[in-house]
Amino acid sequence: MDRVFLITGASTGIGAATARHAAEAGYRCVLAARSIDKLEALANEVGGIAVRCDVTEWDDQQALVQRALDEYGRIDVAFANAGFGGARGFDKGTPEEWKEMVLTNVLGVAYTIRAAMQALKDNKGHLLLTSSVAGRRALQGSLYSVSKHAVTAMGEAARLDFNDTGVRVTLIEPGMVDTPFFDNPPQIEALQADDIARAVMFAVSQPAHVDVNEILIRPTAQPT
Repeated sequence: MDRVFLITGASTGIGAATARHAAEAGYRCVLAARSIDKLEALANEVGGIAVRCDVTEWDDQQALVQRALDEYGRIDVAFANAGFGGARGFDKGTPEEWKEMVLTNVLGVAYTIRAAMQALKDNKGHLLLTSSVAGRRALQGSLYSVSKHAVTAMGEAARLDFNDTGVRVTLIEPGMVDTPFFDNPPQIEALQADDIARAVMFAVSQPAHVDVNEILIRPTAQPT
């Protein structure tokens, strides 16, 4: 039976690049995002399925996992990748934007873990979470950084919760990546989404007894 790779935030950037690499490696892809048009085009490209999913909604996350199980019968990898940022400064943005960011970046990741938990245990699968360099050090005035610190902690909390079940857990912590995440192009030679996708596939391709817990990956020119 083909292995199954579920990805949230899959319509662009790191999620889309990972879908392409996963398909090349022989996975069946279950792709989730709020934007269904781009998602369906990608699903057609990689031979997977597209599922509209708002990761902040528990019912959507349950339906996503159930669709994967109904379609393919299993989940081998779940990549909680959905997230977005905002302007630095505690006087920037709006309270509504803050709320949406925290719900997406933190609660959305936790919902993915909970929804996929049993399926991952059933197949001794692999959970991956997208954190950030910003989840390893505090950035001035950055609620995004705060949210990614929560994801970094969630990765270790999940690893401990899955311990001795055969499920592996990996935090992916990118530095600056040239993706639609940024409003303006990076001023340095940034990482590409494919660079992060290769790191993801490195982690999932290890032998079953090897759990790569964290991959912190920066552009060579990024100073911090």
